[in-house]
Amino acid sequence: MKKELNFLSFGSGSSGNCYYFYTAQGGLLIDAGLGVRMLKKYFNQYGVSLSKINAILVTHDHVDHARQVGALSKDAFLPVYATAAVNRGIMANHCLRKKIPAANWREITVGEGFDIGDMHITPFAVPHDSYDCVGFRIACGSRVLVLATDVGHITPQIAQQIADADYLVLESNYDKEMLLNGRYPAHLKTRIMSPVGHLSNDECGQIIAQVASEKLQQVWLCHLSEENNTPYMAIETVQNHIKGAGRFQEGKPEVQALNRRLPTGAFCLDMGEEE
Repeated sequence: MKKELNFLSFGSGSSGNCYYFYTAQGGLLIDAGLGVRMLKKYFNQYGVSLSKINAILVTHDHVDHARQVGALSKDAFLPVYATAAVNRGIMANHCLRKKIPAANWREITVGEGFDIGDMHITPFAVPHDSYDCVGFRIACGSRVLVLATDVGHITPQIAQQIADADYLVLESNYDKEMLLNGRYPAHLKTRIMSPVGHLSNDECGQIIAQVASEKLQQVWLCHLSEENNTPYMAIETVQNHIKGAGRFQEGKPEVQALNRRLPTGAFCLDMGEEE
């Protein structure tokens, strides 16, 4: 029997990040950086029932990813899967007034997989200037989706995950020339381009071109900068690198940019035969 995984982005950028993945057996949120009212509005628009959400996964403790994790967890009695360091960061962040209830926190460890519904999830380390940061490998049916946001630089572990992906959500935060010539102060430009900052369009395109398998079907570019990027530039840059590799079929993988402030999707992904 064919397996389907649905993917919906409610927002992807410094204003707030939240991604929803679901099958017939239920779903999970990755990050909850939007306001509760906005999230509930989007849930209603797209027919997302809180009762069908099995869990929240948190990539890291920055406000644009964790703003409403505690509130949603408490109000809807949702378990939250996060590393011990991410939880410490949330507890220490005074901008995050509602913390994860202790009874709802589920500690996860990089490299150790766990199951939520019919999805098998494995966290992997992502370099970023937070208490901790992880990406997630989601295996469902016979295929794999990989999500990595706020990526300071590509590590061998991240490259390995990209190489294994059938579907990929990957940061493409900035165009280097726009950033260097833009109005950001020097210290912020340095932070963004640092090994614990963010991934540029070129870096995103280069790693996909270098290591992605020909089985890669779709790429969604996430966490685009409002000031130092455009969806057109990000897509064009990444596509040019992919075409330059000379080993992918025409038009594959498809490349799309996720909207910073509005929902993108829902996408229905063919996950192959159910195992």
